Amino acid sequence: MRLTPSEALAAQAAGALLVDTRSERDRRAEGAIPGALIIERTVLEWRLDPTSRWHLPEASYDTHVVVVCNDGYSSSLAAATLQDLGLTRATDMIGGFRAWKLAGLPVHPVD
Repeated sequence: MRLTPSEALAAQAAGALLVDTRSERDRRAEGAIPGALIIERTVLEWRLDPTSRWHLPEASYDTHVVVVCNDGYSSSLAAATLQDLGLTRATDMIGGFRAWKLAGLPVHPVD
């Protein structure tokens, strides 16, 4: 089930891993979600696949992952790919970072 920005914030507060797949350029221009893990889309699978020797310590089959992109399109595909890898609790955020920001949720500048 895809999450609204408010639901994504609540999921993060409950321990979900928010993963921002936006480019550095986009994060610098628009800001970032506090506490989100930055994994650009081009490396997402091998950083979150628990069988990859390059996976992050946060990556496990039980991890609740919420993928965030700019507008909520590529994040849907990314979440589906993570599910195919066995991360059954992977989902994404409707409307992406821009919906998060529009909802007035916390954003911090990126230098």
